[in-house]
This record gives sequence, C-alpha cells and structure tokens, in this order.
Amino acid sequence: MYSGSGFSDWEIGDITVIIHKGVYHLYHLIIPNHDYIAHAVSRDGISWKRVNNALFVGHPGEWDDDMLWTMHVCEVDDKFEMYYTGLQRKDRGVISRVGFAESTNLTDWTKNPKNIFPIEPKGIYYETSKTNPRTWLSFRDPFRFEYGGDVYLLIATRTTTGPISRRGCVGLVKLTEHAYELMPPLLYPMAYDDIECPCLFELNGRFYLLGSIREDIKVRYWVASDFLGEYQSFDADVLLPQGNYAARTAQDGQHLLVYHFFYAHGNVNTLRVLPPPKELVTDEAGRLLLKSYYRWEQMVKQTLRQEQMGTLTSVFGNPTASCHIAPDKWTCGTRSGYEIFCFEKPSASFIWEGMLTVEGLGKLGLVTDIDPEGNGYFISFDLSTGIANIRTWGFNPLNSRENFIFYNIQTATFGIPQNHSIWFKLIRYGNYIELSIDGTVKLTLIDYTFSGSGMGLYSASSVISLQHSVVKTLPDPPGEYASQEDSQKLPL
Repeated sequence: MYSGSGFSDWEIGDITVIIHKGVYHLYHLIIPNHDYIAHAVSRDGISWKRVNNALFVGHPGEWDDDMLWTMHVCEVDDKFEMYYTGLQRKDRGVISRVGFAESTNLTDWTKNPKNIFPIEPKGIYYETSKTNPRTWLSFRDPFRFEYGGDVYLLIATRTTTGPISRRGCVGLVKLTEHAYELMPPLLYPMAYDDIECPCLFELNGRFYLLGSIREDIKVRYWVASDFLGEYQSFDADVLLPQGNYAARTAQDGQHLLVYHFFYAHGNVNTLRVLPPPKELVTDEAGRLLLKSYYRWEQMVKQTLRQEQMGTLTSVFGNPTASCHIAPDKWTCGTRSGYEIFCFEKPSASFIWEGMLTVEGLGKLGLVTDIDPEGNGYFISFDLSTGIANIRTWGFNPLNSRENFIFYNIQTATFGIPQNHSIWFKLIRYGNYIELSIDGTVKLTLIDYTFSGSGMGLYSASSVISLQHSVVKTLPDPPGEYASQEDSQKLPL
C-alpha cells in the first residue's frame, strides 16, 4: 500500500498509472498544496517507491503558477504524453485549464504549449469564467482517448444550462497538431455537480465511461455501443463502493486493471491510501465486474485446508450456541443472541475462501482481526436481500459515555443466491480488506482500527456451515518508507 504521506496523512490525490517494460509507474497529486505531481514506481503494482517528481507548478506569471490538478499519462509513438490540469494565481485559482507535457523516459518531463495549450472552454457548450454561477470553473481532469484515427480529450466540466448543482458532464475536445475543437458533451446525466476523473475504455465490444462522484464518494460507470454513441446506466451503476475515488485504468498484459485511492472514514481530509488494483471484466449482459488482482495468487506462501485451520472456539460463551466440526464441514449456530466462532490467524496477511451456507433467517457473517473480547471487523451477509456490510465493532476506551465502536465502513449488494450459499474470498493484506462474493469483488477498503489475532464466523439465531475452505498465507507488506531506504534502485 502507498499513501505518499509526509507531514500530513492525506497527501495523495488523483492518480494515473502506466505500465512500461514491466514497471508500474504511478503519478499523483500532492494534497493540499498541489504544487507538484509526484512519481512512484513498482514491480508488483502494490508496493511503491518514490522517485523524482514529474512536474512542478509554473513560475510566477505562467498559466499554471498556482496549482496542478489531475493528470493522465499515456504512451504515444514510443514517447510519453502527460495532459494535466493547471490553475493560475491571478485567477485566484478558480479557473482550471488543461496543459501538456512530454517525456522520453517517464521520468524527465518538459512542458510544451504546442501552440494550443492551455486549453480552456469558450462558452459554446461549457461554462466559462463569465458564465459560471458557482464562481469557480471546472475544465479539468483530462483523459486522452484515440478513436477512428482521431485524438480526443475527455474533460470534467459543466454544461451552460440546467440546475446549478446538476450541470456536471464529461466534456469532449478533439485535438489536432495545431488546433483543438470543443465538441458537445460525451455524457450529461443531469444528476451531479461534477463528474470527476473521467476514464474511458473499450472492453468486449462496448465502450465504458467511469466517473467519480463527490456527492457520495463512489465511482460510477456508463456504457455505449459506440464511442460517440449514447451512454446509458445499468440498474446498478456503482463500480467501486463508497470511499473509493479517482479511478483510472491501466492495461497490464491481458489484464485491464483499475486503480484508485481510498478515503479513510469517508472524509476527504483524512488518510488517503492507494489500495491494490482490481481487474475489470464484464458479465453476459455487459455489466462491469471487479475481479481480484491476479498477483495475489503469485504471492501465496502456504495453503491450509479447512481441517488444518486450527481449533474453533466460542468467544462469548453463549449457552444457546453449538458447533459441530467435521473434517470437511463446520456447522455453527445459536438459538438466541450472538456468538463468534473463532480460530487463530495463521498469518497477519491472508486469503480466506470457502462456501458459506445458511439455514433459516438469522444473522451471519465473517469476522477478522478479533481479539479475546470480540472486538474486530464484522462482515455481515443478508442472503434474503443480497446486502453485504463491513463494520468495526468493539470497545471504545476513549469515551466512557459512548464506550463502544460501531461504525459501518462500507456496504455493497450481491445477487440473491437460490440455494442459500455463497462462495466468499476475503483478503487481508496489511490494512487492506477485500471481499469477493461468487468471484466478484464487492468490498474494498483500508482501515486501521483493529489488529486482533482471530478470524472466523459469527451467528445470531442462525445455523451456518462452512465447506471447501482454505486459508492462503501472504507475506507481510513492506513498510512504505522502508522501500525508500532500499539501496537497490528499481530499474526503469
């Protein structure tokens, strides 16, 4: 994991990732100053090492002398291009424009106006500095896309008409070597204040458009049969659940990855961390699905079958609880109240998967990082409505009047199983938690609250069984700052 933190715990901002010759290159903003674009590299796409910064704000009087905002880096004709957002001091930083820089090695970048940059709106389709009821102008977060031999930029901007809080759209700019043409919005859903960090890709014959939404801190998506066609939503349009933001894609061989950062506690001014990526695929209807990163399986150190997981113990001593352990099946439950059925984690970082089946209507789920008092993470499954939730739940020693912790971190939906069974996959890596249900990632988050040694199941007036389960141990993640002290320079 990576946060880019220094004096502040929330310095990482919007991102772009490009993979070149086996090296992952991450570029990101530095919050809150926005005075340079940072650069980090990785061999596995998970652990990162900072290298020379890529780009700095301009000198006084230049168009980008105040702040740098979201960028996109791509390879074009054996060179590299960066499209980035800049703000100017004389505008009091309320007008965003799009600039251009280039590189031959992904490390050394040179700004180049090319006679057309910076690009700004002209009032044909989009708000300008004079037609802007919010008093600050969105024309930012560029994303380069080629189609039919032409080059386009997707822009986070706003239309000139409609309710002020619903004008957010994905603008479109067509580029040539010596000119740019403002085109009508690629998407105007008439729903959001802004559609931040737009990202477009083609997958299995369809075009998918991602956008980050500030109203609820989620990443949504739209789909079209043609790049310039009509983009529509599915009934479930959330790609990444709450707290995940600024998603951008990176092609990794045959794998299309999505990277993003995570807001801890749902607050933009708290810790931000770059989690491991997920892989993008589609189902038969064309809906986007998230799959676990393929490198997890390459990291496995040891695999333990269900009968090797250790002794299962009851944490609370509920007198109505019962537990039957067979070599290939655990059956646990309570008639009344809660009980946690727990075993010792074989390592701090792990992958745990198996088939969970419920009888009746009671509550059930998984637990991890549980201590002897039952404090830890509770992942609940409502198989009748298809809702999964993860919460921190335990004792709060800092507040005698509210001496409990009970915080819902993230919620997601899944398909209601017909046979009352789900296949789960829980990944715990450092402070990262990821849950897949029936092969699709549903929860993905970072949290630092608990670190107990137990993991297992919980039941409340339910009977649940676990079958075909394995635990795969993972190495501990390297410390973010330890990687900076490595004397062996990562080849670029």
